[in-house]
Amino acid sequence: MKSSAPMAATVAAWAVLLGTGCLQGPGSVPVDPFKPADQALGERIFRDPRFSQWFATHSTSMNAFPTPGDPTVETSANALGPALPGSLAGAAMACSLCHLVEQDSNPDGTNMRAYADYAQRSPIPDRGDGQSTTPRNSPPMVDALVPRDGGVFLHLDGQFVTPGDLIASTFTGRNLGWLPTEYAQALHHLAQVIREDDGQPFQGPDPAGMSYAVAFLAEDTRILARLRLPVEDRLDVHAATDQEVLSAVSTVVAAYINGLRYSRDQTGAYNFSPFDVFLKVNGLPRMPDEGEAPIAYARRLRTAVESLSAPQFVTPGMGSYIHHSEPFAFGVTELQGLEVFLAEPLGPFRDPGVGGGGVGNCLACHTPPDFTDHLFHNTGSSQVEYDNLHGAGAFLALAVPDLATRSANPAAYLPESVANPTAIGRFRHAASAEDPSLADLGLWNVFANADMPNPQAALLDVLCPAEPATDCSTATLLPQALAVYKTPGLRDLDDSAPYLHNGSAQNFQAVLAQYQKVAELQRAGILRNGDARLAGISLSSADVATLSAFLHSLAEDYQ
Repeated sequence: MKSSAPMAATVAAWAVLLGTGCLQGPGSVPVDPFKPADQALGERIFRDPRFSQWFATHSTSMNAFPTPGDPTVETSANALGPALPGSLAGAAMACSLCHLVEQDSNPDGTNMRAYADYAQRSPIPDRGDGQSTTPRNSPPMVDALVPRDGGVFLHLDGQFVTPGDLIASTFTGRNLGWLPTEYAQALHHLAQVIREDDGQPFQGPDPAGMSYAVAFLAEDTRILARLRLPVEDRLDVHAATDQEVLSAVSTVVAAYINGLRYSRDQTGAYNFSPFDVFLKVNGLPRMPDEGEAPIAYARRLRTAVESLSAPQFVTPGMGSYIHHSEPFAFGVTELQGLEVFLAEPLGPFRDPGVGGGGVGNCLACHTPPDFTDHLFHNTGSSQVEYDNLHGAGAFLALAVPDLATRSANPAAYLPESVANPTAIGRFRHAASAEDPSLADLGLWNVFANADMPNPQAALLDVLCPAEPATDCSTATLLPQALAVYKTPGLRDLDDSAPYLHNGSAQNFQAVLAQYQKVAELQRAGILRNGDARLAGISLSSADVATLSAFLHSLAEDYQ
């Protein structure tokens, strides 16, 4: 048997890569030493809190934290219960604070996260501008960059169409404490951290203990060839401009995010949840055929499920969880929930009838096997939140400017930006009982916004119907973007509560109860800009129970 000493040294070296003690806070763990070099370096930067405005303001060295750390990170907000210990306590804000994995797991390994936090809206540093949280719930990041037909949209309102744009904006933006007027300082500080990081201490051939400068250049002969950055990603950070450093950082962090995937087998089919095992053991189709649209696959799957005469159910002996406390199973209740999930109005499982139940119509937007269509819909969450504070019908009466009015005074309506640093973002704001002018209109804030040019062409393709006679002017399409948000995926939802864009639902039952409500509003014609497909939802109380069981069956041990 070979000695384990080299492996131990490697793991120790990766622990150094993450930073120790004051740089990373308690509870941090080593980065996986077998990740490709670009992903490993990206993860190190993703977890590094030194890029925050707080650190830039309070530190006297790029390689040590002042004491005490940023009070924003001392605890972690928790919409599901008491506040949790801060995963970065003693340090400062980093990407990993809102996108957790193992940081708050229990001693038995349960309570992992799928790169989401526990807050209804994630906390951000107080800069005296009235913002102490993000405007929306933090979405999980696993499978965020899964291949798909059509464009890639990131953030719930589609503000970004490349991971590089999102990452660059994050490192120089408000979530890390930087005001729009501080872009130049944020950019220079990021480059300074990368250039001056000392990687203490250097340990062995891996890029674990290396400084960022050495890791990015990848010329040190002690770096194993397989652990060097790809040639196209290498950079002499001392000779590069600040902007070139930011671009290099964005590239490796994007590689890290791109590597966050749910389990698949060699054919590309998902294979790790009880639902996936149920499909496999029953010989059911597990993914679209080549050239087959996901919605066509979903309907083919529905027909195959309906044809099962003696389904083989999944029992705990056929799989197991490490990070979930419930049994690994897919039984009668989960199957009933799957049928409701796949049922469309006038579909094969039940006669829907308004109020009759049995029709989830979920596949219309949460299309398997990804369980998202990667597009945008208004499912009523903004209206429900607003009306809960201001009374039924208040959202319908909310005055929203047309494109010409908005363009004439963007600072009065649109989110803050480098071009409009004093903008109040009244329509990208949590609804407030004290101020009825505040609401969150989702995609409306991004579409036709001159301060956000990059996503406009892709968003126009999404919002403009295929019919050639349709008026696809931005003025006509803007109202269709009102209160619209990107469809989230449904895999491993157990690890990403609370739910909905505003984090208002703590469990599946609450989500489904809201769908029952907005379906009624849509049928009554009083859901503002509501998705027409909501009218096809008809759920009974029994359906809520079976659908909840089915959603739990999509859980897996992501780590």
